[in-house]
Amino acid sequence: MTHDAIHQPAAESSATTAGAVSDEQTQRIPRALIAALDTSPTAVDNSVDSGGQKTGAKPSAVSVWTTAQSSPAAQRKNKYTPESTAHPAKMLPEVVRHAVAHYTKPGELVLDPMCGIGTTLVEAVRLGRRAVGVEYEPHWVEVANANLDVARMQGVGGEKGIDARVFHGDARQLVTLLPPEYVGQAALVVTSPPYGPSTHGQVSVSPGAGVQKYHHLYGNTLDRGNLANIGHHRLLAGFTRILAALRTFLKSGGHIAITIRPWREHAELIDLPSQILACGRAAGLIPVERNVALLARAAETDLVARGSFFQRDFIRKQREAGLPLHLIAHEDVLVFRTALFPLRSRELEGVQREPEGLSRSVCHREARVPGEVEAAAS
Repeated sequence: MTHDAIHQPAAESSATTAGAVSDEQTQRIPRALIAALDTSPTAVDNSVDSGGQKTGAKPSAVSVWTTAQSSPAAQRKNKYTPESTAHPAKMLPEVVRHAVAHYTKPGELVLDPMCGIGTTLVEAVRLGRRAVGVEYEPHWVEVANANLDVARMQGVGGEKGIDARVFHGDARQLVTLLPPEYVGQAALVVTSPPYGPSTHGQVSVSPGAGVQKYHHLYGNTLDRGNLANIGHHRLLAGFTRILAALRTFLKSGGHIAITIRPWREHAELIDLPSQILACGRAAGLIPVERNVALLARAAETDLVARGSFFQRDFIRKQREAGLPLHLIAHEDVLVFRTALFPLRSRELEGVQREPEGLSRSVCHREARVPGEVEAAAS
């Protein structure tokens, strides 16, 4: 779920529900230790896989994806229902199309464990691939299915019909949620983690009321089963669990493309891409690329920004406060792959079980960078 605005997660509420996700308290970690963790390989695969690549190697920036030559609205025109607009964070269709075209072949399976309005699924089937997705919120499951119905009505999939399914549930339970028929079948995963309550959304202007914000939250903010509502460090721990489970459903050498960007919290940059990179390693994945997906149009001599209202408003306020920020023109695309040989039965069993002490993983500890809202620790 790509986010179309500057993201500033708010302090986590102390309120909980009966279905709260239990996590241990977070401990403050020195910067020196964080840096050391970032450079240490943590993948559970062998140090060198059958392809000869070291699993601990850092990915390099391989390419720039020109994924915003047309506006987000133009990319979705006539392919998505009007209800899709209300989702607080939507992945650019061209980002999915680029990933699908470069990492899969026609007929292969594409998976998104947090599919939102189904952008990954819709674009995959329109390129002749099979698709499967998981979504936590029931409303977006319905919207994703509706968007797939649009593709069906437009003749996508040929005489045999479109091969795409959406499952309702928590992606952290992926191994028990998806049917066995998908084990070892996916050639590619395209996804993006939620960032929690933030300033994305839509606006309206009412006389005497000023600017009003709407469609900017993920479901019920008290729902602790939603990754968007459980705080930054728990989000990373949960995302690591999802990445580990994805290994069960990926082919040998299958790829995972994750769109992500940093954000500023109290004027300090939170390097979420590097934290997700650590999560991928902790989940036993091999980092292979760190690309740039443009959120601005590449013109003849410069980039034409497509900043949202909230981006521009945030930048204006920061500049007035003396911080010379600029509109975000791109987001990172981290690409991992699985080992080039199948998981051994013992390794597969380990992935299918929730790892003990997962909240103490590298990515969990890296989440406590200086500047994080203190109330996030509970």
